[in-house]
Amino acid sequence: MPIIDSSTPKAFSYPPITVERARRSLICSPFHLKLFETMRSQSVSLSAIANETGVKHGYTKKPLSELAGDNELGWLIQVGVLRREVDGQGITDSFRLTPLGHQLIEEYQGKSQPVASWRDRLHDTVIRWFRLPF
Repeated sequence: MPIIDSSTPKAFSYPPITVERARRSLICSPFHLKLFETMRSQSVSLSAIANETGVKHGYTKKPLSELAGDNELGWLIQVGVLRREVDGQGITDSFRLTPLGHQLIEEYQGKSQPVASWRDRLHDTVIRWFRLPF
């Protein structure tokens, strides 16, 4: 029976279009990299992201209502960057990075957050509006 070394992380391979869509959605989001860097090691609850608390923690660029924050985080779930945290009772109001999210945030380690161009924002908006798979 072969021995499996579970200490080495397995990197998932994603199609380039998936990675690009996730990257674009990440830089177009109203969140700072600090939020995603925190999510690398722990889950973050919606209450820590919403309203003035998110700005104080350095997670958001401007105050977001809980509904707006949940919608923005929901979009990042749909493109594969985040997932909802689950406990023994079911789904919680906390979020964590997916393997794709970890890959993207590792690329930005030690760098400043890229600024989304008007073309990135337009493309992200159109995809979100129609929920297109590309």
